[in-house]
Amino acid sequence: MSKRVLTAGTLTTESGAPVADNQNSATAGLGGPLLIQDQHLLEKLARFNRERIPERVVHARGSGAYGHFEVTDDITGFTGADFLNSVGKRTEVFVRFSTVADSLGGADAVRDPRGFAVKFYTREGNYDLVGNNTPVFFIKDPIKFPDFIHSQKRDPFTGRQEPDNVWDFWGHSPEATHQVTWLMGDRGIPASYRHMNGYGSHTYQWTNDDGEAFFVKYHFKTNQGIRCLSTEQAQEIAGKDPDSHQTDLLQAIERGVHPSWTLYVQVMPAAEAADYRFNPFDLTKVWPHADHPLRRVGRLVLDRNPDNVFAEVEQAAFSPNNFVPGIGPSPDKMLQGRLFAYADAHRYRLGVNHTQLPVNAPKAVPGGAHNYGRDGLMALNSQGRHAKNYEPNSYGGPVETGRPLSAPLAVAGHTGTHAAPPHTKDDDFFQAGELYRLMSEEEKRRLVANIAGGLSQVSRDDVIEKNLAHFHAADPDYGRRVEEAVRALRED
Repeated sequence: MSKRVLTAGTLTTESGAPVADNQNSATAGLGGPLLIQDQHLLEKLARFNRERIPERVVHARGSGAYGHFEVTDDITGFTGADFLNSVGKRTEVFVRFSTVADSLGGADAVRDPRGFAVKFYTREGNYDLVGNNTPVFFIKDPIKFPDFIHSQKRDPFTGRQEPDNVWDFWGHSPEATHQVTWLMGDRGIPASYRHMNGYGSHTYQWTNDDGEAFFVKYHFKTNQGIRCLSTEQAQEIAGKDPDSHQTDLLQAIERGVHPSWTLYVQVMPAAEAADYRFNPFDLTKVWPHADHPLRRVGRLVLDRNPDNVFAEVEQAAFSPNNFVPGIGPSPDKMLQGRLFAYADAHRYRLGVNHTQLPVNAPKAVPGGAHNYGRDGLMALNSQGRHAKNYEPNSYGGPVETGRPLSAPLAVAGHTGTHAAPPHTKDDDFFQAGELYRLMSEEEKRRLVANIAGGLSQVSRDDVIEKNLAHFHAADPDYGRRVEEAVRALRED
């Protein structure tokens, strides 16, 4: 009998046995019914039924790429983070872009915020910076997040996004006025992922090697220039090519056009936060650059496409609680909520061992992750027969450092469901009005038309009035023009 040797070109089952026939199922006689003993057929159908995992509730539709981040400016006075500690240092990154509201099968060219998530594979662990292409958000407290997303997603009865739901929630949430002004303005529909800025959006904490604490906001400024689509252009593109942003990113990198962004930060000494004129941890507000100018940090470049979108983009897991020494959280309530919610979403979608997947593993850490986590679905790392799964132990297992990643946050007072402490300039409308007054006349015209186009479809007058009141409070001219435009559309 000749010796049979499997080669790389031999088709096999999941268990590695060679497949004799991949075109015809086994039957009981010529033309007879199928046999349950056809292991190859059953295995293929069973795997096919399980090829999909639960999609993200938000940010389901996404694209990603690998690249690097290079430090260009000395910022060691503000953070002791290893990957930022010297000019010229490079760190591998994976970036995922996404739309927020639609499902995995939605179109790219829609009026929606864009996710902008960066995973830095540092020598001290993975640092995940999870942000958007807008510097603000619709709400400031995570307890409202599920309700907000429900209002923007498909209605349980009609199965489509309903203007009544969208604007009803915004009408009850005056803090959304600033982000609504961003979303309905000219930057509401980026022409591509390459032609938009990215923001950490939240306030984070940096700590230097002397233990001094600073609060920071991240700004990734696109080096390709800002390019956006009008509502009409977006509708045409979304109909012709729902994958327009994915295609653009993929093809640009494949032909050697590597998109890049320059990272800047705004820095606020921690001691200034308490007396700042508005709450600096409020996600619905920006820090004026006149108060805290941009400081250049480095350059982000994307130069390699994933080989497999499912394995590397769909299974990529970003969690804002993945900090490294020198970087930590702030009292930003939305950030605090996301510290739990993001990691929990990945444990649900991908399993407790999702950090062992190549795209999520801490690849720059010598030897990978070192801890006492074992077992669970799809466990890959047994850590050897002599490794213990408890701590402390007497067998040389990994031990704690005793060095906190960031400075402690001061707390005081009684527990309770508190609103944020008031600051002298806390209100929900001033910054939305400032943004409106910065716009040119043509930008204002398009903003008003975009808002009126959606708000005029709302069926209840009281919901329309609630939203109009927000625009009037932001700027009298803003409110008047939206009100007139809505009235005109409803009278047609």
